[in-house]
Amino acid sequence: MAKCDICNKDVTYSMQVSHSHRRTNRTFKPNIQKVKANIDGATKKINVCTKCLKSGKVQRAI
Repeated sequence: MAKCDICNKDVTYSMQVSHSHRRTNRTFKPNIQKVKANIDGATKKINVCTKCLKSGKVQRAI
């Protein structure tokens, strides 16, 4: 499922509220990318959110 292996960011649920205040369920999914990264000297494929990629928490493998 959509979950970051670094920060454990996961799907969140909320309500979508229309102008007439009818409420329906909706989901917020994080932007997850499958990336080859260096972890403990080994190259592994992990699922990482783009916020972790942008902040430099993950070092990508070449």
